[in-house]
Amino acid sequence: MKTLALPISLFALFVVSTAGASEAIRLSEPVQTGDGYEVFGAPIDAEGEPVRLGQIIAASDKYADQQVHATATVSKVCQKKGCFFVAQDGDSVARITFVDYSFFVPTDSGGKDVTIVGTFKRKQLSEAQARHYAEDAGEDPAAIEGPLEEYAIVATSVMIPTS
Repeated sequence: MKTLALPISLFALFVVSTAGASEAIRLSEPVQTGDGYEVFGAPIDAEGEPVRLGQIIAASDKYADQQVHATATVSKVCQKKGCFFVAQDGDSVARITFVDYSFFVPTDSGGKDVTIVGTFKRKQLSEAQARHYAEDAGEDPAAIEGPLEEYAIVATSVMIPTS
């Protein structure tokens, strides 16, 4: 089984560019706003200091199936409706989805440093799931062969800077 711990072929250091693109899609309204940020999903309590995604992935056994408060950069956003994004911290990468498909992030969130609250997991994807994700991310789904493994966070909250 291939591992997407470093999915360079699928999502490698690609930062979504909105230059010349149509207006961003915003299917969810923020539940919290502040000076320079918006929170999507559930409000974020000010509990503890966030941990870098790279640290969480480096200690993945410790954090598996645990609630995390992580920071990372959005490297890729689903451009259809903002229903997932790929978070990156150095070489560490995780797919961020939203609990019960209950909220979305703006499609112009690429390149922003975000705070994510949710459950950290190591997931196995079928070839069909991996191809679906690749297509939604603007990649070539035909390049996917066989099942894959990836790191993921099922988020309850995402804090995104407004600038």
